[in-house]
Amino acid sequence: MSDCIFCKIVSGESPCYKIYEDENCLAFLDVANDFYAHTLVIPKKHYKNILDIPNSELNYVIGVLQKISKHYVENCGFDGINTINANNKCANQSVFHLHFHIIPRRNNDGLHIFPEGQNNKFDLEEVSHKLKLN
Repeated sequence: MSDCIFCKIVSGESPCYKIYEDENCLAFLDVANDFYAHTLVIPKKHYKNILDIPNSELNYVIGVLQKISKHYVENCGFDGINTINANNKCANQSVFHLHFHIIPRRNNDGLHIFPEGQNNKFDLEEVSHKLKLN
């Protein structure tokens, strides 16, 4: 897509700080520069989000996500990682090209990244009946 910043990065029109690349995926540092080593993992082919990518291609991207995550923990001194993915505007997806965020973590780093909700006392049995796949 000509107006997609991630497609421009894949094509070489826009620069990036590349962490990993193969024929199907690209991983690079997020220019938001908000967390140390914040990395984005994308398929090179344009998909809007997780809702429209074929399973086989999604599985490949997840494999790359895992490879980079393991590298960060096993070789780069991190203790863990957060992975984040947003799908559609209501979920705060800001670039409409499928991407996963890796935010490397260290013990006691003080970051609070995972969204915190509150116990709304939903009737979980009722909710499960409405959502259940048959």
